[in-house]
Amino acid sequence: MSKKIWRHFHKKDLQERWQVLEEAGILSPESYQALTGGQGLSLEMADQMIENVITTYQIPMGLSLNLTVNDKAYIVPMVTEEPSVVAASNFAGQIVNAGSGFKAQVKSRLMTGQVCLTGPADPDLQNHFEDWVSAHEGDILDWARSAYPAILKYGGGPRAVRSAYYPYKDRGFYLIYLDVDTQEAMGANMMNTMLEAVKLKSCQALNQSLASDASPVFDPLMAILSNHADQCLVEVSCEIPARKLSRPGLAGSLVAQRIAYASDLAQVDPYRAATHNKGIMNGIDAVVVATGNDWRAIEAGAHSYAAKDGAYRGLATWDYDAQAETLRGQLCLPLAVGTVGGSIGIHPQAKLSQDLLGHLPAQELMQVIAAIGLAQNLAALRALVSEGIQSGHMALHARSVAIQVGAEGEEVAQLAAALADSSTINQETARELLAELRQEKNKY
Repeated sequence: MSKKIWRHFHKKDLQERWQVLEEAGILSPESYQALTGGQGLSLEMADQMIENVITTYQIPMGLSLNLTVNDKAYIVPMVTEEPSVVAASNFAGQIVNAGSGFKAQVKSRLMTGQVCLTGPADPDLQNHFEDWVSAHEGDILDWARSAYPAILKYGGGPRAVRSAYYPYKDRGFYLIYLDVDTQEAMGANMMNTMLEAVKLKSCQALNQSLASDASPVFDPLMAILSNHADQCLVEVSCEIPARKLSRPGLAGSLVAQRIAYASDLAQVDPYRAATHNKGIMNGIDAVVVATGNDWRAIEAGAHSYAAKDGAYRGLATWDYDAQAETLRGQLCLPLAVGTVGGSIGIHPQAKLSQDLLGHLPAQELMQVIAAIGLAQNLAALRALVSEGIQSGHMALHARSVAIQVGAEGEEVAQLAAALADSSTINQETARELLAELRQEKNKY
């Protein structure tokens, strides 16, 4: 597909953008109809998804058009209400393409769940538990397979077992962790079915192994998928010529060095790290939502991984090579996403997103989402260490304020421009300027 068809896409109106998508031939007839006919999630379908439905809540979907990952170009749908997110991903993607694009690899793709048994906080019992789990790993894997055999024919299934023990207050928590290849699914229901079976069988077998006539020592507390998905990791990196980062009055090499310093700050200061990571998740969440995946699970996994060594740190890092005049970025995080299951096959917009992306397998989707996250981080840091974040944000904020006070059609852009030129961007000023615009228009 030629990149020329996407030229000046952001300057086109909605009908012209739809025409580009139709000419590109990347949408199914159903998706194109859902796009142009406003046929999103129906109230009837929504009423089947959650309780007490009264309406649906719509959020804009835009496209990131400049993303190249492993030498392949992607059209990436993003669902977000934050004005700067889609623009930032497009801008950063363009900068990264001046180098060699993003390079990504999935380091592992296993979902992890846990079975928790409780019992006395006893070192001897701990040793017995750990020895038993090690000796019965094969049995535990068999119990899990038997609970959900359907995944086996797709090449998936349980892969590994390990144990942990945590004494707390007057009890001990005895944990069995199960790692599962869920193939194309995120796999929450699959995992929980397996884990429930392992919980009951392992607790029974452990109590029998103690050969005690007294009441059972172990009690089955819970079995549940963990969102700390540290066995489902993707890594993405990029190299950017420093000259591509220049700003008015700032050489690209200086901007690159300052980006590296800002990255270092996020490794030592949790206040900065939280905002550093929030910016990354601005992009990641937008694609996760668009593809029908569970953004809450992704958020939980990302932030827990950011604290994996006991301190909360920035997920993305940047280093400046002064000799090569190159800025290098890297991001590694868990992304437990799927391409089947959940709302993915139900929500019309999720199906539309799959068409736009080209119906990617789960591992490739992980790579694309991670690249969007690193692009988002680059755009934010470049603005922060040069002109500051507000100049770009306020221009977009002006459009939001214009809409809030009732500007319509061409008035939105006109009022936003007038607000941007004013010293104050608020609703009171916007109403005054809108009245002036309309008064001037009525003269003719």
